Amino acid sequence: MNNIRNFCIIAHIDHGKSTLADRLLEITGTVEKRKMKEQYLDQMELERERGITIKMAPVRMVYKPAEILNSKPEILNKSEIQNPKSLGFSVLNLEFANSEYILNLIDTPGHPDFGYEVSRALEAVEGAILLVDGTQGIQAQTLSNFYAAKKSGLKIIGAVNKVDLNIPDIEASVREVAQLLETSPDNIHRISGKTGYGVEELLKSVIQLVPPPKIIDENSPINRALIFDSFYDDHKGIVAVIRLFNGTVKNFNEVRLLAVNEKIKIKEVGFFVPQMKKVDEISDGEIGYIVTGLKDPHKIKIGDTVISQKSIRQPADKIQKLENYALPGYREPKPVVFVSFYPDDPDKHEELKRSLDRLKLNDASFVFEPDFSEVLGRGFKGGFLGKLHFEIISQRLEKEFGVKTITSFPSVAYKIKTKHLLKTFHGISKPDEEGFVTILNPKDLPDDYEEILEPMIKIEIICPNKLLGHVLGLKELFRWEDINTHMLADKIIVETIMPLAELISDFDDRLKSVSRGFASFSYESAGYKKNDLIRMDILVAGELVPGLSRILPKEGIEYEARKITKLLKETLPRQQFSQAIQAKAFGRIIARETIPALRKDVTGYLYGGDRTRKMKLWKKQKKGKKKLLSMAKVRISAEDFKKLLSK
Repeated sequence: MNNIRNFCIIAHIDHGKSTLADRLLEITGTVEKRKMKEQYLDQMELERERGITIKMAPVRMVYKPAEILNSKPEILNKSEIQNPKSLGFSVLNLEFANSEYILNLIDTPGHPDFGYEVSRALEAVEGAILLVDGTQGIQAQTLSNFYAAKKSGLKIIGAVNKVDLNIPDIEASVREVAQLLETSPDNIHRISGKTGYGVEELLKSVIQLVPPPKIIDENSPINRALIFDSFYDDHKGIVAVIRLFNGTVKNFNEVRLLAVNEKIKIKEVGFFVPQMKKVDEISDGEIGYIVTGLKDPHKIKIGDTVISQKSIRQPADKIQKLENYALPGYREPKPVVFVSFYPDDPDKHEELKRSLDRLKLNDASFVFEPDFSEVLGRGFKGGFLGKLHFEIISQRLEKEFGVKTITSFPSVAYKIKTKHLLKTFHGISKPDEEGFVTILNPKDLPDDYEEILEPMIKIEIICPNKLLGHVLGLKELFRWEDINTHMLADKIIVETIMPLAELISDFDDRLKSVSRGFASFSYESAGYKKNDLIRMDILVAGELVPGLSRILPKEGIEYEARKITKLLKETLPRQQFSQAIQAKAFGRIIARETIPALRKDVTGYLYGGDRTRKMKLWKKQKKGKKKLLSMAKVRISAEDFKKLLSK
């Protein structure tokens, strides 16, 4: 175990994590150069298209740092040397430096919507490389990931990336990172993930500074492993990604999944190199996978503990005592954005369910439950960690599973107090101890509610000092409260409270616009707050479209109504009849736009004669359009819904 190092790379989005991982794979010889490709660990097609990491990726590397011994053999006899100037970085615990090292790396996402992926990775490792783009310096998600890693007790190593770009003031970024880590700028690595400059020195620093894994309880009578990820393999079934904390796990072992109290017989164990490689066993401190043989996705819980059945020797009626052996997990995902999915073809409801089950295995932060719409039929309401998370799931459904869906507008969870019990798809919603009922769909908000609570978030924005005025100009648009500012080197941090619903509108785009792309943000939940809100419904051709209902502040709702009706007029295709687009609130229509009917020249073939011949055809056409309008049902296509959401 002294030769094992478990670590991850954490950073803000687009700071070069995957590129650095590519260089580490090359240096350790894990992937041959002829097989190497950019973003090697990003196996998903969508990750390559967008150029971002969506799913964490573990990989096992083997490395022998012989150069350290050859250059400084005298350090072998010292257990600790702090900051030797001749080496340029700290050297710790080199007693085992003459042997091969097993390096378990986890590449993590950088976008705040995928923060749950990062939190799971942090529980499986002992160290982290905090990577910062030298051209941008510390960003909001850099801070968020740093605090999470620090809370998990990890050894954090700072590195400034993209030094190959000859940045004029690269040392400013180095000083920022040093200030954050409370260390000397000499201990911050200057690297280039693109060219490989300084990457091997960074790898040596990981070996020297990150502690080897420790056994949680050496006297424990059982073997324990933590499931921190899972996915579905077409040939093997459900595969669980584990970190072993006690003992060993072998092929054909009988184990128990504690959370679901399920006995299974392991079909295969192995490592990611980065492809799946079968081995005989996984030992203390190692990261690998087990093939469970299960087909039911509900039996695998992220954060569950796997224990060896052989070592228990307890009768089944005393199995509840095994809960004492559960490993401490990490925070459960709390969905904040809710969107309903309906199959484009109603006959594909079961296919949609199977696809969502498979996605749930690959993305533990995604949750869903059955939903129903009077217009769109049976579907599923999905819970997401943010707007980007929803967009990714929606695209994966179409690209990976070939399922086309119609979606509702993103909404958040509100708490309301009402005199009546609310009827839902599952039955009747019962109030909590304080008398509040949680609603996830805006169409469920009654007109006669007594009180409504809105979910709030604490948001942290980092921007250059000179752009502070532009950023603060957003406070009225997005209902900011309790604004605080403080300095970080030559940047300023703005902390404020705002409604979560504002975040999932167009906050990201507006912030990037006013800051010219130099501002970044991260956020966390800040509870609920009483507010004055009302439901706004959208009617197309006189028919309610449930997926477009929204809950908005009473103040300024007319502006939003005019905005959405105008947007619908620009987006929806013209029909053979005129379409009235109406926004309804306060029991009346507050905004309206009309899409004119397509006109066909029914008199084009006529020539000569009296005008009454044309008038007769026009009247017949008008009568036909009126009849068509009375029979018309407008169905908004999945493509049009996606256009609306993107705008």
